[in-house]
Amino acid sequence: MKILSFRLIFFLLLFPFTSFSQATNIRIEPPFWWSGMANPGLQLMVYGENLAGLNILISDPDVTLKEIHRVENPNYLFLDLEITQHPKLSTPSEGGAEIREGQNSKLKTPESEFFNIVFEYQREIVATYTYELKQRKPGSQDRKGFDNSDVIYLIMPDRFSNGTPSNDDMPGMKEKADRSNPDGRHGGDIQGIVDHLDYMEDLGVTAIWINPLLENNMPRTSYHGYAATDFYKIDPRYGTNQDYAGLVTASHQHGIKVIMDMVFNHCGSEHWWMNDLPTQDWIHQFPEYTHSNYRIEVSLDPYATEYDKELMVTGWFDRTMPDMNQQQEYLANYLTQNSIWWIEYAGLDGIRMDTYPYSYKNFMRSWIKRIRHEYPNFNVVGETWLQKASHTAYFLEDTLNRDGFNSHLPTVTDFPMLFALQQAFNEQDGWTTGISRLYYVLSQDFLYSDPMHTLVFFDNHDLSRYYTVVGEDPDKWKMGLSFVLTTRGIPMIYYGTEIFMTGNKDQGDAYLRKDFPGGWPGDEMNAFLSEGRTSRQEDAYKFMKKLLNWRKDKEVLHSGKLKQFVPQDGIYVYSRFDDQDTVMIVMNNNSGPVDVPWEKYRECTGDHEHGKDITTDNIIDLRQPVKIPGKTAWILELE
Repeated sequence: MKILSFRLIFFLLLFPFTSFSQATNIRIEPPFWWSGMANPGLQLMVYGENLAGLNILISDPDVTLKEIHRVENPNYLFLDLEITQHPKLSTPSEGGAEIREGQNSKLKTPESEFFNIVFEYQREIVATYTYELKQRKPGSQDRKGFDNSDVIYLIMPDRFSNGTPSNDDMPGMKEKADRSNPDGRHGGDIQGIVDHLDYMEDLGVTAIWINPLLENNMPRTSYHGYAATDFYKIDPRYGTNQDYAGLVTASHQHGIKVIMDMVFNHCGSEHWWMNDLPTQDWIHQFPEYTHSNYRIEVSLDPYATEYDKELMVTGWFDRTMPDMNQQQEYLANYLTQNSIWWIEYAGLDGIRMDTYPYSYKNFMRSWIKRIRHEYPNFNVVGETWLQKASHTAYFLEDTLNRDGFNSHLPTVTDFPMLFALQQAFNEQDGWTTGISRLYYVLSQDFLYSDPMHTLVFFDNHDLSRYYTVVGEDPDKWKMGLSFVLTTRGIPMIYYGTEIFMTGNKDQGDAYLRKDFPGGWPGDEMNAFLSEGRTSRQEDAYKFMKKLLNWRKDKEVLHSGKLKQFVPQDGIYVYSRFDDQDTVMIVMNNNSGPVDVPWEKYRECTGDHEHGKDITTDNIIDLRQPVKIPGKTAWILELE
């Protein structure tokens, strides 16, 4: 450190910052901010050649420079600011610019105000950076996140629809489009999603989770988006930041919420800071490549060794994904502010946090608390890819954990239920096998502080598609979908599920993420249109559409209680009920028809004499035994 300081002083004496004649040499993140935030503090990361020897001045009555942090790399500064709270900016009546005279001159517009960050060396100004403070939109802090009334539709953007073919290859992007390569970029983009909002609204979708759209300027396999190279920039092959904000606005006009996929555990090896890290502890570094042990359970194992716990959070997820150190205080601030920036800028309705337990859990807890301090009604779902309900419940807020840890995470992914669903309809029914698997997962809901705050799904972009899992059997597929959309929790559906898209994990991830047919000009079939679907696909689409649109107004499925009977002889019955409504689900996992003994289920049917199966509109008589066909789920509204 002494050698570094000596070299820096020597450099300053010889080269008095002639490179700072223009402010464009300086990079500042966040690129702009807002006045009127609940937290008046803001930390700017400033990057430029040899900043450490400069003095920083901000002469503005509304912005106070609290502290300048100089780190081991002289090319970085971290500036702590405090922004005076204004309920509304004082702006010219006709939207023009206003200039204050004197040292505190400031430019204002109806949407923004600006202040200067002045960089001095030996009392001479070597650079001036004009920073923007935007005005918050009214009510932005009161935004309501996604919840149990929603059905989430997961989209892999590169594989959904190519709305702007002209951006498939963009200047400066290392990987070019190659639709013939399963692992290459295929050209799907933001405009492709906007173009099909009508399709999603018609299907009954009320929220979309889009796999990461941030810049992934990696030389290969960049389409998945999980190796960000710029946290403040949408990848130009998808569109622009403005395009993304426009997508959110357009989605809201269709009654669809937008959930942003974020990654804090790692970045891409081609991230702009990787060649000039702010600090050596910015990422976890080893003498040779060291990957995580991927054993999330050590985070809560009372007998875990420090070695295993440390390797889980510090080991890299992949060779091209450097593991970020969220215990580094400036990085922790950087990541937290980045989330708030995207929520405020784009008007987001939720965040899905990738590889949630792989980051330091105390940092993740602080991150959530800061998010909800700004947005009390906001929702976040953390990817908690664990085998057991007891392990998953640990990461849900307010769970009574033995070690006293409270994550404050509002929603967790229910992987234990996914694993049960991928086996339930393929197995012979036994004490713990077949359809009993669903019963056993639900019977462990006492472990959760609130099991309604679980994300329920039967496949996603990392797992074999459900239609493939159930042997391309439409009846089994319908049983699984019926369960996902009627059990407790928040349901999520992967794009293409509605047209029986297939994909086997054993072939590789690219085969789980095939192009949606009709999303590209010249596609032989267009499954976005009824006439472009096969008869089998049309049947699947109509089945899902009917369920999704029916579910929208069924508060009993959003917040009602759940009661289940022990499965017997391949029959599984459960109900959702509240003071107004009862919906009863009857599943026959046998290959042939079976009589339903309604007397056994009077605890749920009560005095009701009939039930309407909403999938077929058939009326079922609840007063006498009736046969339910094999591999069938009835969803009965009791009348």
